[in-house]
Amino acid sequence: MSIFNNRKSKAKAGNVKPLRLPKLSLRRASRHVEGDLITPPARNRGIYLLPNAFTTAALFCGFYAIVMAMNMQFSNAAVAIFAAMVLDGVDGRVARLTNTQSEFGAQYDSLSDMVSFGAAPALIVYEWSLRGMGKLGWLAAFVYCAGAALRLARFNTNIAVVDKRFFQGLPSPAAAALVAGFIWLMDDLRIAGTDFRWLSWTITLYAGLTMVTNVPFYSFKDVNFRKSVPFIAIFLIVLIFVAVSSDPPKVLFGLFVVYGLSGYGVFFWRLLKGRPVSIVQTEPDSGEEK
Repeated sequence: MSIFNNRKSKAKAGNVKPLRLPKLSLRRASRHVEGDLITPPARNRGIYLLPNAFTTAALFCGFYAIVMAMNMQFSNAAVAIFAAMVLDGVDGRVARLTNTQSEFGAQYDSLSDMVSFGAAPALIVYEWSLRGMGKLGWLAAFVYCAGAALRLARFNTNIAVVDKRFFQGLPSPAAAALVAGFIWLMDDLRIAGTDFRWLSWTITLYAGLTMVTNVPFYSFKDVNFRKSVPFIAIFLIVLIFVAVSSDPPKVLFGLFVVYGLSGYGVFFWRLLKGRPVSIVQTEPDSGEEK
């Protein structure tokens, strides 16, 4: 009896049809979580208006600087370069604060920088001082323009492997400020560009070559603006604004001369201390002082 019952139970069990679950496509199955279908948000292919508006304004300042140089209004051209610097520093921070970063914005910003801090300063200094030097003049302007292009391309490709505390080479806005600041200062002192053409040639060549070096320049990216600071820090900021307002051409050019030389000071200081002078690394130096 026990054998018969076992056969009967097996027979009945064999007649039971397996439960068939509804077929889900691979795409639907991947989104099936605990019986609910979760639809992922659609990918936004639009363009964010706010940060790109600042980038467009910086691009306009670079184009305006070229037009002013063609009209021999070099002070206006230099001021436009500095205005482009301010706008270039704002657009990235606005994108991060409003969470509107995009690949389009990054590429658009690089193209705007090439016009405002690459082509525009080279053309301005050529029209102001280097035109009368013949081949040496336009070659120096080309070295600056090419240096800015290479600097921006290297920045975009090495952004993930460079120490965030430093720039690899002189940043293109600082190089543009160095060239435009000198023009603004000389024009404010009523000194013609032809009187100091060799000095302007040297500054242009220095800025162009320093952009493509591996000399580390402090980036100020590790400064925490949300952290509380002593009262004296606010007072120092007030003094800086007063100093710049008192004589913008002299003060701004002096500040960027100091910054343009600071990278070599950091380079030789790290070299004397026996620390790596290359900033292309993913981890901070183990012997770095806090």
